[in-house]
Amino acid sequence: MKQSVLDQLFNVIEQRKVDLPENSYTSSLFLHEKGENAVLEKIGEESTELILAAKNNNNKELICEAADLVYHLLVLLSMKGVHIDDLLTELEDRQN
Repeated sequence: MKQSVLDQLFNVIEQRKVDLPENSYTSSLFLHEKGENAVLEKIGEESTELILAAKNNNNKELICEAADLVYHLLVLLSMKGVHIDDLLTELEDRQN
């Protein structure tokens, strides 16, 4: 079964949480002294930037900000011990 890009990204995030390689932005989020609050602030920042891009009808910027938001959301899920499969199951359930 081919992994989706979201699965692949989540797996990288999970691995960086364990390995904590130097010079990794993802690792720095797990090591940051503010911890979870740093990620929550990034989610707030990226959400605002996404809204502004949408209001400005800038689709290129909208896509970039959406990607940033999804990335930080996946980091938060990993921090909380929630697997991406749980999120995907919830989304599937909402289709019914």
